[in-house]
Amino acid sequence: MNKRALVTGGAGFIGSHVADHYLKEGYQVTVIDNLSSGRRENVPADATFVQCDIGSAEARQLLESRPFDVLNHHAAQMDVRLSVMDPTFDATTNILGLINLLEGARVGGTRRVVFASSGGVVYGESADLPHAEEARKLPVSPYGVSKLASEFYLAAYAQLHGIEVVSLRYANVYGPRQNPHGEAGVVAIFCSRVRAGK
Repeated sequence: MNKRALVTGGAGFIGSHVADHYLKEGYQVTVIDNLSSGRRENVPADATFVQCDIGSAEARQLLESRPFDVLNHHAAQMDVRLSVMDPTFDATTNILGLINLLEGARVGGTRRVVFASSGGVVYGESADLPHAEEARKLPVSPYGVSKLASEFYLAAYAQLHGIEVVSLRYANVYGPRQNPHGEAGVVAIFCSRVRAGK
């Protein structure tokens, strides 16, 4: 029987590549994405696609209905400026959305979670670069706070419920399918400007 992976944010830049990798490794892949920033055409053709929000009853019920071998959580509200303008929306999406998924995983028997955190925002504006993993964490935006709080929730679920968790603090990821607009893709933004002669 094939292993099963659930990838949230699988219509996005990084999540779609993660879904591709699981498929190449022989997993049955289900992708959840609300398409607020992801694109349907990024979802691999061999993956099952469910259009819903991570905070929805539908997302939770999907996890409750059967165990996945891994939940790879890449869905997020990722706009730092928006998090400052509307911290409630940021926390609702990023923290409560994660808790919704974790509760579904706990009930349904999923025992492994990979979480896309952030290498920049959890440490704040330290002059000591590069950041060591054990460096002091002082996020300066609600988005950074939501990523760090999510790491703590994952650690709590690991202790309380025996779920294996890992948080990946990505730095500047770049490559195919990246959106060259907004603040998250600085390399893609630079490349886009070079191509435009700016």
